Amino acid sequence: MLELRPTCEHCNTALPPHSTDARICSFECTFCATCAEQVLGNVCPNCGGGFAPRPVRPAKDWKGGNCLGQHPASTRPKHRPVDLAAHAVFSATLKAVPPDRR
Repeated sequence: MLELRPTCEHCNTALPPHSTDARICSFECTFCATCAEQVLGNVCPNCGGGFAPRPVRPAKDWKGGNCLGQHPASTRPKHRPVDLAAHAVFSATLKAVPPDRR
């Protein structure tokens, strides 16, 4: 189950569970759309994967208890700003490779 982390790992912008601005990699590293796309160039600084929009967990229990009330979002931020110079070196060759081929 996704943690739905509360903030962008780089800029610490709030990303509440209903945010459509959150982006995650396959390891659930969480960044805001601006950081994921404009700062990081769609290359996760932790694993090298690409980013996808984070799904929004339903607030209302539409079926079987599968909702935010039964499965709350994480309240523990992972604020670890990216070393942009090191990321530029790391991501230089990866940016040209589509995420599904990394």
